[in-house]
Amino acid sequence: MNKEILQTTWDGYLRNDGRKGIRNLVLIIYTVECASFVAHQIAKDEDDVHVIGFPGCYDNAYAIRMLLALARHPNVGAVLAVGLGCEYTRPEKIAEVVRSSGRPADSFFIQHFGGTTKSITKGKAIVNTFKEEISKVPKVKMDLKDLVVGAECGGSDATSGLAGNPVVGRFYDILVEQGGTAIFEEVVELIGLKDILVDRGKTETAKQSLAQAYDKAMSYCKDVRQWSTSPGNFEGGLTTIEEKSMGAFAKSGSKPIEGVIKVSEIPSQNGLWLLDSVPDKHFMQFGYTNPNDSEGILDLIATGAQVVLFVTGRGSVIGSPIAPLLKVTGNAETFKNMEGDMDFDASKVLSGEQTMEEAALDLAKLIINVCSGMASKPEALGHREFFIPYKHQDTPSLANGCRA
Repeated sequence: MNKEILQTTWDGYLRNDGRKGIRNLVLIIYTVECASFVAHQIAKDEDDVHVIGFPGCYDNAYAIRMLLALARHPNVGAVLAVGLGCEYTRPEKIAEVVRSSGRPADSFFIQHFGGTTKSITKGKAIVNTFKEEISKVPKVKMDLKDLVVGAECGGSDATSGLAGNPVVGRFYDILVEQGGTAIFEEVVELIGLKDILVDRGKTETAKQSLAQAYDKAMSYCKDVRQWSTSPGNFEGGLTTIEEKSMGAFAKSGSKPIEGVIKVSEIPSQNGLWLLDSVPDKHFMQFGYTNPNDSEGILDLIATGAQVVLFVTGRGSVIGSPIAPLLKVTGNAETFKNMEGDMDFDASKVLSGEQTMEEAALDLAKLIINVCSGMASKPEALGHREFFIPYKHQDTPSLANGCRA
């Protein structure tokens, strides 16, 4: 395959802020766990209607930032916020912020509409109205320079660092060369690589930000007495956190790193960025966070990524709301055993069937096909897992506010 595929264009959806989406979804947001059942029932049997939510009754600035960022994601056309009625996070405030972005938005409390059945009926009526409205969103041509692509890895084994992550890294190099934006995260999986990480900073400011993010991650791991390794990693052939870190870092490719962003922060320009999702120092009233793959993927989506790549050596069966998830493996056995869940087989690099460049171009073709409307494996299966925890990060500030 030659590089002509990189010039492919497709139809996207133009938003008021100039960003372009590859999907045109109605998003339902619940503002407390007590409203989650109603929210999911409203979305049931509805095409292109996704659900996210925050379970806590007490509000949390980090979580609200995420909800607001996801509600204004380029793949989202309209938003319905549903609450029970007594929680701190107020759905009408979310709808207000969404409407200011030019999207249709509405909200209600279940307590105000007579409970489950009446609320589901009301919600479905609102969703159907929104579907008609967003069908008129202007179409616009997109290509790779319009893309923000996130990358995460989980269930890693030895092939993740040898093939899965390096193929994603080579694609990232191509994406940046084409004028696109690439975001990788998991600072806690860069332990042992401080000098290598900092040396990749594009400017002195970027180098300082990378060093600070690394030091914070190291401190966090010491505080919680947990390094990002697991029995599954060891079973898959990884022996130390440093070895795992080298493999995880490979997904960043080789381009200079523009800087560090935090969760729900949009990159200020194209290029390669590191996402810092590690909590900032604070008095933890609700205990430590529970990091997992679904949280990390949603963190990437909250930065505006229209599509996310998930590298897994041992296999995974998760998906994501809002942005399509594509699962990449460097393990031929995993791809064969879990072909219904895995999108891309990077093991051909290890077997000698493909060069790294050929595999990266094949991955680019697959991503373009998904951007053009083809369902990824998780999308086709209906996987839309997500996780929004209580967490604290000092920035970005909670502009627009969302408290009662």
